[in-house]
Amino acid sequence: MCLLPLTGLSDELPATQSSELDEKSKATVKPQRKPVYIEADNISGYYKQEVEASGNAELRHGNDILVADRMKYFQKTEETEVEGNIYLDRVKEIITGDHLKLNLQTNEGHMSDPKYYIKTGKGRGAGEILFFEGKDQYRIEKTNYTTCPEGNHDWYIRASSLKIDHNNEVGTARNVSIVFKNTPILYSPWLDFSYSGKRKTGLLTPLLGYNVHTGFDTALPIYLNIAPNIDATVAPRVMTMRGFMLSNELRYMGEKMYGNLLFDILPMDINTNKTRWGVLFTHTQNFGRGWQGILNYNRVSDDQYFRELTPNLSQTSLTNLSQMAATSYNGRLGLDGTISFDALVQRFQTIQDRIPLFTSPYARLPYLSLAANKPSFGGLLEFGLNSSWGNFEHHAIRTVESTKFLPDGQRFVINPHVSMPLQNEYGFIKPKIGFHYTHYSLSHPVQGYENRGTNHDRALPIFSVDSGTTFERPTQMSGIKFTQTLEPRLFYAYIPYSNQKYLPVFDSAINDFNFAQILQENRFSGSDRINDANRLTAALTTRFVEQETGIERLRLAVGQVFNFNDPKVKFLEPQVTSGKSDFVAAISGRLTPQLSTDANIQMHEKGLEIQKVRSGLSYQPEPGKVLNFGYRFTRHVLEQVDSSIQWPIIPNLHGVARINYSLRDDRVLAGLAGIEYNSCCWALRLVMQRITTATQTTTTAFFVQLELKGLMGIGNNPLQVLQSTIPGYTSIY
Repeated sequence: MCLLPLTGLSDELPATQSSELDEKSKATVKPQRKPVYIEADNISGYYKQEVEASGNAELRHGNDILVADRMKYFQKTEETEVEGNIYLDRVKEIITGDHLKLNLQTNEGHMSDPKYYIKTGKGRGAGEILFFEGKDQYRIEKTNYTTCPEGNHDWYIRASSLKIDHNNEVGTARNVSIVFKNTPILYSPWLDFSYSGKRKTGLLTPLLGYNVHTGFDTALPIYLNIAPNIDATVAPRVMTMRGFMLSNELRYMGEKMYGNLLFDILPMDINTNKTRWGVLFTHTQNFGRGWQGILNYNRVSDDQYFRELTPNLSQTSLTNLSQMAATSYNGRLGLDGTISFDALVQRFQTIQDRIPLFTSPYARLPYLSLAANKPSFGGLLEFGLNSSWGNFEHHAIRTVESTKFLPDGQRFVINPHVSMPLQNEYGFIKPKIGFHYTHYSLSHPVQGYENRGTNHDRALPIFSVDSGTTFERPTQMSGIKFTQTLEPRLFYAYIPYSNQKYLPVFDSAINDFNFAQILQENRFSGSDRINDANRLTAALTTRFVEQETGIERLRLAVGQVFNFNDPKVKFLEPQVTSGKSDFVAAISGRLTPQLSTDANIQMHEKGLEIQKVRSGLSYQPEPGKVLNFGYRFTRHVLEQVDSSIQWPIIPNLHGVARINYSLRDDRVLAGLAGIEYNSCCWALRLVMQRITTATQTTTTAFFVQLELKGLMGIGNNPLQVLQSTIPGYTSIY
């Protein structure tokens, strides 16, 4: 075995030895070439001219390793001629072949009968001849390409030529046929792809789908990599039942801002003979020093736009589209306090259903709010402030029978409050007193209370005391050590009664009766309704915390409200209120590493009649296996079951399904069924989704996608649908 180092120096003076030359001379000096080492069983040749090696010949040049049966190296030109069992290992690929001519300096040459393997992306292929065309560039003629492992040819592209550009990590093929299971499924005169997943400008794979409102739906997206922080997608779309639509998306991100714009236009709907369009735009700007700005503009041409044209069925349930501009400030108040300020203008476009008609939210033109919190105010006290001023406007509500005008106007709110938190290692007590003042200046009185006028003041004191303690004990279950807590809690609230029927409802709603709500002073959201209260809430929580990890494995909670007076303030008529309160219980946690639950139940104290149930159970033994079951019940309103599953049927084949069924209406509200097949280098997904989009309208969509891993996905991708409808869904790769 012989080892021959060949430095391959230029005849010029090396740059490292030119320190005594002037600046002009230095610029013309050629850099030193990389040394070449040759190792073989037999080495012969001529000094400074050529070297011939045979028998386990190996040439090393920088990070490149070339192994063959025989090779010649010409020192003057740095040309190599190699034959027999050639193996070329470079940083970014491995290439084998029968005959090679390559210039080590220019990286130009050719190889016959090549086989290549790209390390990034794991693409491989073979061809008739490979041309080296400079550093990190080569082209293969009459070739194929796949990401399937050696011995597997489930899919490949067949091309007259394929150029690999390692600088941009892109492959560009000419006269391309995509072959799947020995059957050509797609032809293109030109195709370029990112073999590493890196962003690049070019054609994306076609999107294919079917929807009962659009018919067969085909789109050909064009991706534009405009800048490192800006990209866009333009997608011409053809729907057999609607015509031609142009879909556009622009995304951008800067050091202090980011945004997204979606704009779709259908110049002429062949079904309605109308132009239809949709705009969804968001922008967030960080001004620094705690200031931030937000723009949000969403609008569509008509009420049926999402139900009839969107490929994303989750958008069909949208009711109110926000159009808002806002600025906000968050800063510190002293050493331990916080202060925040918000200013916004906002309107809504309400997507109306034919049955029933929705009442759109009030526009806020403008709305200002200021909040502050000071935890150590005067030593023992904690101070807080919530205040706002808003100008509320509303369009008339028009029905077939009549036109109803809701009052516009301004509302001013100020709500300071002071508390005195007292706590030690045994527990806490927190008395709190506040004052809620509201002033209204209306355009006209609330309907039915015309004699009340248009200017109103409401002033209410609010008093509460929150208290609790925590007991702990070690326990053990199934060999696992836990810390069990027992946390009793008492919460008292007092607010005097004030008649509020003559006040408008700009932004209030009734909160859901649940475990968290019974420990709050006001059961209404917003500022237009404040309940009267003289009640005591008793609650008890126990938690099981794993000692070794600190993970809360289980939480059980019960609570009940005792009203000393019957509540009088009502949000909507009729509303049942009494001194008797419902009983609330909740259970949540991970019962085992595979089984988790989250459930709430509300029962009437008298007779323990169930009023509401919100329950969920999830079993997920491993990724790709999940089973969910949910049940929702509200007496006289709804009763629904919701089940979903992702589960293997046979190796590599998974089934997915989801059903949301209304027991009260005896009909399916939403359904999904499909299968996923996952191979080592490709995946196939077939999914059908059906969803109720309005009282008397349903939409059905079909998703078919063939994913050729490392190349493209052909069809309409259902992954977003699966992730949003099946909790715990895991993409199989």
